[in-house]
Amino acid sequence: MKVGYKVWIDNDGKAFGEGPYQVLRQIEQTGSLHKAAIELNMSYRKAWLMIKAIEKRLGFPLLERKVGGVSGGGSSITPEGRQFLKSYEGFRKDVKTVLEETFKKHFSNS
Repeated sequence: MKVGYKVWIDNDGKAFGEGPYQVLRQIEQTGSLHKAAIELNMSYRKAWLMIKAIEKRLGFPLLERKVGGVSGGGSSITPEGRQFLKSYEGFRKDVKTVLEETFKKHFSNS
């Protein structure tokens, strides 16, 4: 047996969780919201609307967008977004550790 869980940040509704985290990590790797959406089998529209809703709930922009042109467009994570990702990664690591330890405490002899 093992513990299963879902954790997210709430701010007048679900503001940030594993899905948005994965989208931002893909944007970091690909330099593009469009490419990130494709990699995650998600429509661009769904990814874009999700990012806009999260930015509204968090109160700061996560992405800097560059409109296409000769060199093409792209997206990069804002400094606030990078700091938020760093905090979220630490938070999710701590949550995993505490939940696994608590699970073992109560179910190690089961």
